[in-house]
Amino acid sequence: MAFRGEAKVHTKLLAERSLMAIGLGAILGARLVDVFFYQDVSSWWNNPLSIFFVWEGGLASHGGAIGIIIALFILVRRLRREKMGFYSFLSLLDRIVPGVALAGACIRIGNFINQEVLGTPTDLPWAVLFLHPADGSLIVPRHPVQLYESLAYIILSGLLYALWTKKPHFRREGVSSGLFLTIVFGFRFLIEFVKVEQSDYILLSSMTMGQFLSLPFLAFGIYLLWRLRKTPNRQMV
Repeated sequence: MAFRGEAKVHTKLLAERSLMAIGLGAILGARLVDVFFYQDVSSWWNNPLSIFFVWEGGLASHGGAIGIIIALFILVRRLRREKMGFYSFLSLLDRIVPGVALAGACIRIGNFINQEVLGTPTDLPWAVLFLHPADGSLIVPRHPVQLYESLAYIILSGLLYALWTKKPHFRREGVSSGLFLTIVFGFRFLIEFVKVEQSDYILLSSMTMGQFLSLPFLAFGIYLLWRLRKTPNRQMV
């Protein structure tokens, strides 16, 4: 009984610290990547402190992902030093990705309501006319890319949860993380073709900044799935 009570305390503490790490990592990462990859340098060069003015807007989803990954990596190392390292980095990441996908869906719904992160013009019957676009762009029918992404992330969240609960095979370390990264950023790469460029920088290729930043995550996700071929029986810890 004492052991069970101690396990509950550790689980609650892990959940609290993970939530704090995810929140801080997501906000800091999202802001820094937006500033350095999407905003013109002149917007913050004269006032470097404005980098931290997150309430003024300007958050990048790729940065949020980077921040979460770094924050969880640091958290796992600290937990090990505190003799609480009963989860590896990947096993902890596997447990949070369904919730992260759902959070991403909510964020995109917020983008739709705020009329930001717009799609390209289209004459498709489900095109949306944004009357007050946040970027001041032309008022024309556009792809509701925010809803495309939101729906995709909701489906992914449900899929990951279902596989986790019903298919023990998918509880192997790195499976959920690999699927999440591959599907999310593979989809993100494709959806950029019907999305207005958000960055002030012009890349040397025909790729958007969103596509460029998606490639490392996509490669990491594919690697996680590929490495399972070498360790097919490695279970969660």
